[in-house]
Amino acid sequence: MIDIKFLRDNLDDIEKSLARRGYSLQKDKFIALDLERKSLQVEVESLQSERKAISSDFGKLKSSGENTDNLKKKIDSINDNLKIKNESLNLILESINSILLDIPNIPHESTPDGKNENDNVVIRTVGKITSTNTVDHIDITKKIDTDLAAKLAGSRFAVLKGSLAKLQRALISLMLDTAIKNGYEEYYLPYMANKDSLIGTGNLPKFEEDLFKTSESLYLIPTAEVPLTNIYRDVLLNDDELPIKLTAHTPCFRSEAGSYGRDTKGLIRQHQFEKIELFKISDPAKSMFELEGLLENAEEILQLLELPYQVVQLCAGDIGFSSCKTYDIEVWMPSQKSYREISSCSNFGDFQARRSNIKFKCGGNKNYVHTINGSGLAVGRTLIALLENNYLGKDSIKLPKILHEYYGASSVDI
Repeated sequence: MIDIKFLRDNLDDIEKSLARRGYSLQKDKFIALDLERKSLQVEVESLQSERKAISSDFGKLKSSGENTDNLKKKIDSINDNLKIKNESLNLILESINSILLDIPNIPHESTPDGKNENDNVVIRTVGKITSTNTVDHIDITKKIDTDLAAKLAGSRFAVLKGSLAKLQRALISLMLDTAIKNGYEEYYLPYMANKDSLIGTGNLPKFEEDLFKTSESLYLIPTAEVPLTNIYRDVLLNDDELPIKLTAHTPCFRSEAGSYGRDTKGLIRQHQFEKIELFKISDPAKSMFELEGLLENAEEILQLLELPYQVVQLCAGDIGFSSCKTYDIEVWMPSQKSYREISSCSNFGDFQARRSNIKFKCGGNKNYVHTINGSGLAVGRTLIALLENNYLGKDSIKLPKILHEYYGASSVDI
């Protein structure tokens, strides 16, 4: 959420910055509502002051035994008027808050201009593409069963059997162990979150259609970012506690409402998928440094798995709602002859911290922290990349050395 005072004082500049990401600020509506709010607040304060003065006179008259009927009528009239004004003021404040909740984060100055993914900038390419495979992962193995999953739950689900279920478990262990080695503390978390938690991260109210809501007004988490961030909701930290580094493995649940007809085959785009989350809370002055470190931690997994990938910086028109700067890591998918996203690493500035009220004390001041997060990695897409990049037309694939101990063998029957 953008600071309302900052918005009032910098409306034109913020409008231009948000236009970089294709967002049209409701400037005129905000100005009109804010003027109405100011007028109503003046009226409310004037009525409260008048009531206070009359109440003082009322007390003096009553203590001296004089008639207070007229003053009581005035106080009752003021109270009735105050009730009406306060109700109107609350409605105005709710409307202003709705505008604020709808406004995305302001792109960082280092985020390049651009309208969509076609304008993203490749930062580096790592690893050599050696695979000549053209077979899609879903055709490489019978141990990914989407038909059985459809019987159990519907489309965009998968059942992993035998060796592939074991391989997924091995990947999860590798990713968590690597995160812990890099200083992240592991958490086990609820797989559901309440409304306040999702407002805090920016998923609500704008993106409710992308979420799965339960009958108890809870939502299945779209990512572990939601509960990890909200561990510190309404918490005041000390500056010597920063940076905080957390990790968690969770399933993630997404309705994929805007992706009809895209990636309908296999594990690329699922309603339920596994992911390792990397999350940081940082001093604002150091958050860009912490973003680069988190990106490096996510890249390390692909390097250990000997998978070719590229790092892309997203342009202003392609960054997520809550982000001010984002890097995507894209792994090579041989069957598609393209790089596909396997991790998104973002700095949210103080955007989520304001929505979640996460502050830290420094030199007698209380300031909002910055939050940073990314995937380390998306497990299903990592599994796909391993299968496709190591497939040689046989009934098994060789595993990179790092997985021999985790899996318990040097190859996987597929």
